[in-house]
Amino acid sequence: MKCPFCQHGEDKVIDSRLSKEGDAIRRRRECLGCGKRFTTYEVVEDVLPVVVKKDGRREAFDRMKIKNGLMKACEKRPISVDEIERIVEKIERVCQDVQGREVSTSFIGERVMDELRVLDGVAYVRFASVYREFRDVSDFMEELKELLKGKRD
Repeated sequence: MKCPFCQHGEDKVIDSRLSKEGDAIRRRRECLGCGKRFTTYEVVEDVLPVVVKKDGRREAFDRMKIKNGLMKACEKRPISVDEIERIVEKIERVCQDVQGREVSTSFIGERVMDELRVLDGVAYVRFASVYREFRDVSDFMEELKELLKGKRD
């Protein structure tokens, strides 16, 4: 670690402790070049996959896109923001656990639909209608039949 004052490359750690939130380690360091002290924080780096879009483009994983899709599907439904956040966190963990460094949008979309199917039928159909890009009413009816069939089993 380079000293922020003199750019010397060596220092010693004087003190280490957990941050107030408990999600980082605070380290007090002293530069071996100039003797000045500075503080660094060590945090766990999330390893999130690259998302492969339907058209082949690749972009960074963005949990807010999942959350926004869920919020739209669950609009005016008796579903709390905490429940939506739980689903987003679950999907994010699943994506982190996927072997390889890439995950497709279809993989993410199917996980969202799995969660909504159990949580709320109306939210599930709303999300499915956008995600599956229903071309006409018959596509929509097929999806509803599958949902109802699953409820009876």
